[in-house]
Formats: sequence, C-alpha cells, structure tokens
Amino acid sequence: MTVDSEMPRKQGTTHMQWIIAILVNTTTLTYGIQAAWISPTTKVLQSETSLVVDQPISDASWTLIASTMPLMAVFGVPICSYLADKYGRKMGILAIAVTQALCWIIKIVTTSVPGLLIARICAGVAAGGCFCITPMYVKELSQDNIRGLLVSLMGLSQNLGFFLMYAMGAFLDYYTLLWIVVWLPLVLIALLIKIPESPAFLIKSEKYEAAASTIAFFRGLNPEDKEVVYEIDCMKNENIYFKSLPDISLISILKNKPWRKGLLLLLLVFTFQAGNGCFAIITYASSILVSSGVTISPDIQTLSIPAVMIIGSVFSIACVERVGRKVLLVTTFGITVASFLCLASIMLVQHQGGSVPGWLCVIAIVAAVWAYAAGVAPIPNVIMSEMFNFQIRAKMLGCIVTYGWFISFVQLIAFTPISNVLGTYGTFYCFAGINLLGIFVTLVLMPETKGKTVEEITLILQR
Repeated sequence: MTVDSEMPRKQGTTHMQWIIAILVNTTTLTYGIQAAWISPTTKVLQSETSLVVDQPISDASWTLIASTMPLMAVFGVPICSYLADKYGRKMGILAIAVTQALCWIIKIVTTSVPGLLIARICAGVAAGGCFCITPMYVKELSQDNIRGLLVSLMGLSQNLGFFLMYAMGAFLDYYTLLWIVVWLPLVLIALLIKIPESPAFLIKSEKYEAAASTIAFFRGLNPEDKEVVYEIDCMKNENIYFKSLPDISLISILKNKPWRKGLLLLLLVFTFQAGNGCFAIITYASSILVSSGVTISPDIQTLSIPAVMIIGSVFSIACVERVGRKVLLVTTFGITVASFLCLASIMLVQHQGGSVPGWLCVIAIVAAVWAYAAGVAPIPNVIMSEMFNFQIRAKMLGCIVTYGWFISFVQLIAFTPISNVLGTYGTFYCFAGINLLGIFVTLVLMPETKGKTVEEITLILQR
C-alpha cells in the first residue's frame, strides 16, 4: 500500500533511537560473551589441578557442551519469533534477556556437565532470538535514514562481547568473571520495563494512539506532528490491507511473488554468509600461522581477532548509510575471495614443500576477518530487517535466521571431514568459490534497500 501525499521533511531528534538501540543490543553483547566463554574456560574446567571442578571435564563432554549452543539456536528462533509475533517485540527481547541471565546463574551454581549443558541450551535459545528479534525491533523503531546504522550496531555489540570475554578471561578467575557478566542481562531486564513496544506491533494490535506516542518519543516530536501522522497513516493502511487478506501462512507467503523472491534471495545470501569460511579462519588461525613460521604471543593472538572484528564493525556502521548495502557486501565478499585464494595458495605451496613469507599469511587472515565483520556478517541482517512488511516480518525473519543457524552448524560439523578429503587448501579454495557466488548473487539479484520503504522494496521485487 502507498500513501499519495509527499513524505514530510525529516525533523526532530534521533538520540532516543540510538539509546534504545544500544540498550536492546545488550542481548547481542551478551551473546558474544557467551559464545566466547568456551575459549578461556577450557583450561580451567579441564585442568587436573583446577579448584573449580571436582574432576576435569572430558574432551567428549566438553565438545558436547561447546556444540550445544549453535544447535539450540536453531530451536530458539521459532520460539522467540512466536513470542514477538504474538505478544510483542519487547516481550521477545525480555525472553532473550531472561534466558541469558538464567545461563549465567546456572554456571555460577554448578560446574557439573549436566548443569553446563543446560546453561548452554539456554544460551543457544537466546542466541537464536538475538539475531531475529533484536534487528526486528531496532528496525521498527528507526527512521529510514539511520536504520542501517542502528541495525549494524548488532555486529559491533557481538564482536565487543568476544573481545571482553577473551580479555577478562585472561586476567580474572572463573567465578569473578561470571559475577561480572551476569549483571548485563539482569540490568537489561530491569530497564526493559520502561522501554516502549515497537510502533509496528502496536499498529498491528490496533493501538493507534500508543503507536503515535511511541513514534513521537523516538523522533523527538509531538504526536500531532505531520511526520508522526504520516508514519501512522502508512502503517494503518498496511494493516488494513493485511487484515483483508486470508490468514498468512508459509504457503501463502510462497505464492506471493515479492515475498517469495525476497525470502529466496535472503536464504541464498545467508547460505553464502554462513558458508563464508570465517569460522574456519578463527578456529585454525593459530595452526595456519605456526605452519607459516609466524610466532605470536597466545594472549596477543587471542585478543587480536576480536579486535580486528571490532574495527570492521565500526567501519560497517560508518559506511552502511553512505555507500549502500550492495556496495559494502560485494566489496567485503571480494576481499574475502582474495584472502582465501591467497591462504589456499600458501597452504598448497607449503603442502608441496615450498615456503612463503609469514607476513603474507598474517595479512590474508586479518583481511578475511575484517571483511567478515565489516560486511559479510552484518549486511545480510540489515537487508533482512528492511525487506518485509511488519505483518509478516516475524515469520520471515524466523525462517531465515533458523536456516542461517542450521547452515552454521552444518559447517561446524562438516569442516574437518571435508578438509580430510580435499586438504585444508582445497577447502579454502571452496570457501573462495562460495564468496565469489555471493558477489554474483548480490550484484545481479539483490535489490539495494538503502533509504527505501518496504513498499518501494516490494515493488522492486515484484518485477
């Protein structure tokens, strides 16, 4: 649906949008901390001389604990999507924060294998919701000219979480660390009581006055302001249109050309994102560097990767509204292709008995990790949050994020056996090919969503 009147000039302020976006992205900050928790605690919980556990946790049990989180994220997405669609985005974020707090509390109470498994299950369910509900809520509170910036905060928060856990894990004891990080979700739970519901969900619930007050609050305007009235009228018209349709199901979504096309495009892009190969770089960076004759202090190496990712996230936030989504995504896919071709060639030369300068390997790893954080990871999430009408947004984002987590889990399981068959260099050549396909799909098929309304994006997908 479209409104015939011309869009009024932007005015008011954006500081409340920034404050609330940063606040709700505490969930992705906590996700980063929980995802990185495995690394610094391995030596504590598997040590023969540990004072934290009665007996060391076996390798098999520790592998199960580590792999539980991405697997449970697959199941967490539909749970959180249902809550957000049925009871509101705010309720979905609250459920994420409560589950994250429960994860830390369980770890404080027990270090038994069953207890740690339950804690990681909680972390996984919350992780699934983070990448679905948080960008949805942030998109719905944001005005068009800064929504890319605000949604991109998710990547920065996640990478900052990685860095904080690695840094604190290197210097703090096990329980001190847990007592510090447990306060993040607890404070968020307290503050969530005060933040408003998403305007889009209020419109969906036909609470028009509350929606107008919420938009006015986020924009720094009065509820009677022309800009607020315009946004409310647009969403009301969309709501009336969707109320006239039959019940929306996955089948009806697939029958609708722009929705089907948007869904399939995003599933493709998330395939390239999840199969990008950055996980392999992060996991095997140490062995790759050692084989190239590069020796770096373990502490520096541990902190360097999240530090590079933070720099990439800052670059993404600075550029996403200036150069657009497509340019940033294509550029970072291209940098990744070049980095992986370089790394694969280095490994192939070493496999055949040759030698390569160590600095070349370092540059390739840094470039790949930076590109992942600057575009490959955050930009698909930005596009996903912008693509669909608020009436179907929870369902569509739920499907896409569930698929993304599943592909990530498959890559986690499949990397080692594939490397055994093709060789590590062969696997990285395959990763380069996947990123090359990502360039093609983004350039040829993906619409530019920067500054466009949902209606404008839908018209592009209708072609």
